[in-house]
Amino acid sequence: MAARLLPSWVWVTGLTAGATAAVVFLALQADKGPHPTAAAVRPSASASAGAHPSASPAPTKAPAVPAASGSGRRIVYSVGDKRVWTVDASGKATRTFPVWPGTVGPAPGTYTIGRTLSATTGSDGVQIEHVLYFASGSGLSIAFSNAVDGSSPPPAAAGKQTSGIRMHKADGAALWTFGTEPNTKVTVVK
Repeated sequence: MAARLLPSWVWVTGLTAGATAAVVFLALQADKGPHPTAAAVRPSASASAGAHPSASPAPTKAPAVPAASGSGRRIVYSVGDKRVWTVDASGKATRTFPVWPGTVGPAPGTYTIGRTLSATTGSDGVQIEHVLYFASGSGLSIAFSNAVDGSSPPPAAAGKQTSGIRMHKADGAALWTFGTEPNTKVTVVK
């Protein structure tokens, strides 16, 4: 009896199926083995620096409270650094974080939180929360707040004035807790 030759597409299909099965088998075997972690493959800081081992890089130190920002319990806002500090009664910073200022900012000086709103719509149309009003400028009320969805503020439209000083959601919640205490002062520095 004579052997029949199989068409080439049958051979290609068979070889492809066999190769796929081999790859799946090897992938399953590899998945059962040990997995490296970032700590296991991270080179030490001294790997190329010399013979002296060193610890991992030191964390960056938070900027100090501006020297000319008053005394006692207060919120400090640096216009130039775009940063806020909460300062306890002993003068120690309890928290500091960057902020996104609006197009209208407060003049340097000392203010008191005058009004609070748990939530509203900002002058840029964004839903905001943890609103702490403390100053005014160009006919607008200036306040600290954060977007409800946690986003950074969109760029102001050409000619549009905004007066919110926005922050990340967690920072907004912390500032709200600190700033809703009666007679909380806000010191604005350059």
